Amino acid sequence: MARFDARKREGFTPVSIKVRVTGGCFHREHSPEAYRFIDEYLTRANLSDIRYEIVEHESGPEILVYVALTTAGLTLAKSVIELITAIIKARSEGIKRGDTPAESLEIIVRGHTKDGEYTEERIMRIPAGTSITPKQLEDVFPQQSKLARSKTRKRNDRDA
Repeated sequence: MARFDARKREGFTPVSIKVRVTGGCFHREHSPEAYRFIDEYLTRANLSDIRYEIVEHESGPEILVYVALTTAGLTLAKSVIELITAIIKARSEGIKRGDTPAESLEIIVRGHTKDGEYTEERIMRIPAGTSITPKQLEDVFPQQSKLARSKTRKRNDRDA
């Protein structure tokens, strides 16, 4: 994340969006069918409107991306929502074609608040085989607002 963060972008903040399996592995060795779908998606998708990087981990792919940060929370570009949705769909399709294991997925968002405090939040758990629409995913992100709040606002909220 630090290497990615070095490429600052005005008005945006770097965020890690991890698509993590709750048990077992979700990488090329155990999920070749899913990664075939992911690779095909990345080849044909137009992601020119975002600055991103995908890092593969044993527990699942991590998307490093710059997102707009507002007081309401994260504002993700349509192409980021579609990328996450494609990864989730690829996992389901891969399992149908023999990828193992077939555990649930979690969407984890990591980053730093305006005050520099590190935060990590699980914003969604997706049971294996469940389909998620871009709209469902999009609706979850604005509710995730720790990255947008400052320490001052948190203190004031607690005092009220």
